[in-house]
Amino acid sequence: MATLFLILIYLTFISLGLPDALLGAAWPVMRPDLGMPLDGAGMIFVIISGGTIISSFCSGWVVDRFGTGKVTTFSVLFTAAALMGSSFGHTVWWFMLLAVPLGLGAGSVDAALNNYVATHYKAHHMSWLHCFWGVGAFIGPIIIGARLRQDNNWRGAYLSLGLIQAAISIILFIALPMWKNAGSNAHVNGGAAGKHKNSNDAKGNTTGGNTGNNSVTAAETVSGKLLIKSKSLLRIPGVWQALLTFFLYCSCEYTVGLWAASFLSEMRGFEKPAAASAVSLYYAGITIGRFFSGLLNMRFKGQQLIRGGLCIILLGGILFLLPLPALISLPALLLIGLGCSPVFPNMIQLTPERFGVENSQKIIGWQMGCAYTGITVVPPLLGILAARISMLVVPAAILCYVALMLFLSEQINVKCRNREK
Repeated sequence: MATLFLILIYLTFISLGLPDALLGAAWPVMRPDLGMPLDGAGMIFVIISGGTIISSFCSGWVVDRFGTGKVTTFSVLFTAAALMGSSFGHTVWWFMLLAVPLGLGAGSVDAALNNYVATHYKAHHMSWLHCFWGVGAFIGPIIIGARLRQDNNWRGAYLSLGLIQAAISIILFIALPMWKNAGSNAHVNGGAAGKHKNSNDAKGNTTGGNTGNNSVTAAETVSGKLLIKSKSLLRIPGVWQALLTFFLYCSCEYTVGLWAASFLSEMRGFEKPAAASAVSLYYAGITIGRFFSGLLNMRFKGQQLIRGGLCIILLGGILFLLPLPALISLPALLLIGLGCSPVFPNMIQLTPERFGVENSQKIIGWQMGCAYTGITVVPPLLGILAARISMLVVPAAILCYVALMLFLSEQINVKCRNREK
């Protein structure tokens, strides 16, 4: 039962990744059809991300009220309806309207399941969870590219992915009873949170205790102890650097996802269907990398994997920027994806170890908020700059992100070591 439940969580993260690469991959064909400029994707992207931010910050209350299982099921159904509805639209206003439920559907699932896995499972499961997000993100551009080659029809790709989402939501609905006893069957997370034992209530909400003698529910922790301490959490050494690192990482990841196809089309001479399909290499790198990152988690520390990943992104970004033969852009995208793979899961997983189990719920919430803020603000702004200056702004920005992340990541490691001493 525990294995089946874990597979269900992985399947949910496939559904979370499916819509993420669609807009960027399809935009070179969509924008003339919708009568939009190059940077118009940024406007739609802001609406999607804005909905995700709202639902993420509300996820604690929503999950507490309805339960993780129900929230997950109906959130996936929201995204299915939005994708299928988008396939029937012929104006940008219709597309923007349906961007709202698309964003709202993603946020609650992401925040709830990340926290659930961080407190219930070992580090390699977090990497594999995000590996399955990469599976979904990898499938999206492939379907887009195939439909563009077949009949130049991006709407058919949106409809196909909407139907896949609907099928996943049906599976989740059938499996709702599994959430009742999930906590007792889950493998408790090792490391700093290993002593933080968890169980589930009748709604599928996680409950837990601190590492001392006083046991409290997760909801009580959020509403009581952590809210009292929230003003002082930023004083914990390394917290603000961690928040900024999340902002920069997601700015980087989604900048590549949103603008890589346009960059290949505008700057490297790729045909639009080929450019759309090429983005799948980036997500393939993330997916494959997260699978092997889960294995490496059994031998190497999370800090080491984060450092190595950032260095690989740096190498891929340099190859993407330099005026090399166009085909070099393909392995460059793969390298950037491979480099991204260990960063986000390990930053989430290290939070209880770095800042204390009693603080992790609140800090993970802040980290997700900063991540979605980066997603919402930075890629659209880069699109505006790229439309007015050059698409070379995109790889140049990626290199700047990574340099700052390397600096901040090492600062966090030093501060945490000093605090332990």
